[in-house]
Amino acid sequence: MKYTNIPNTDIKVSKICLGSMTWGEQNTEAEGHEQLAYAFEQGVNFIDTAEMYSVPGRKETQGNSERIIGTWLKEKKRENVVLASKIAGPNPGLSYLREPQPFTKSLIVETIENNLKRLQTDYIDVYQLHWPDRNVNMFGNLMYSHNTEEIWEDKIGELVAAMDALVKAGKIRHYGLSNETPWGTMRHINEAEKKELSRCKTIQNPFSLLCRHLEVGLSEVMLREKVGLLAYSPLGFGVLSGKYFDGKLPKNSRLDLFPNYNRYSNSEAMSLAKKYDDVAKKHGLTLVELALAFVDAQPFVTSNIIGATTMSQLKQNIDTINITLSDEILKEIDEVHKTQPFPAP
Repeated sequence: MKYTNIPNTDIKVSKICLGSMTWGEQNTEAEGHEQLAYAFEQGVNFIDTAEMYSVPGRKETQGNSERIIGTWLKEKKRENVVLASKIAGPNPGLSYLREPQPFTKSLIVETIENNLKRLQTDYIDVYQLHWPDRNVNMFGNLMYSHNTEEIWEDKIGELVAAMDALVKAGKIRHYGLSNETPWGTMRHINEAEKKELSRCKTIQNPFSLLCRHLEVGLSEVMLREKVGLLAYSPLGFGVLSGKYFDGKLPKNSRLDLFPNYNRYSNSEAMSLAKKYDDVAKKHGLTLVELALAFVDAQPFVTSNIIGATTMSQLKQNIDTINITLSDEILKEIDEVHKTQPFPAP
């Protein structure tokens, strides 16, 4: 395994992070524990979860992923595990969790207590705002529609103060952002520096061969301000495994079970994925190896969040940590990328 530090901290994390959103929906508790045990045997020490998981979210399974991690974690030495979780932003589709409402200090305090209870731990290493509670372009939407009635002068400062209070209380070690924009990231950083409060250390955004739009502006922010990317969906919901090529729809795959999760499976994305598959084959690699090694190679990536529903998928994903792409391959990847820069935002 390869390791790096979360920027501006002494926390060493594996370059591969184990995602958990299928546990409790597509995977049982026993299967989740099996994945955890294998991953940690391979040197993975970083786990990512969220209060709203399992996915797709529903009342019956909400919090199951954290509970599964909790029953496994109580048997381990807590200091050997780096744990990341999240508080969900407002979303009408999550009314079973709570009615849509902006982040407040009281909501964050209430939610973290529930996270900790399910996880059976006293603290979370990195606590993330799952998505902004303001109007932003996210979850597959590239276009930003400005709302002139939305007032945001002091709101991010209040959020930074609330997260700083959790750090001082020992509930979290650091906080991070997720599905955030360059503007939002800089505002978090500026507010923390201005008030001498704990600042965000990570940002969890989508990044893959099919989704590289953060390189336009956010990558510079991350590198210059030392905010580490926790890259999610590095295989584009499985499209970059090749299993959906030529109209195939494997039984019990994500797109078979949840057809609305089609963000990365439009015709342009499929066409581009096939071109990347040709690059991989040319160099004796699988498409999965090419896709995950590409994410690992980026200087702004702190950890690459993988998710698997089967042990064979998990083993294949973890094994890619040993692959280093040559300059020649990276150049060929960029040439393919130029043909369609934004196939699946």
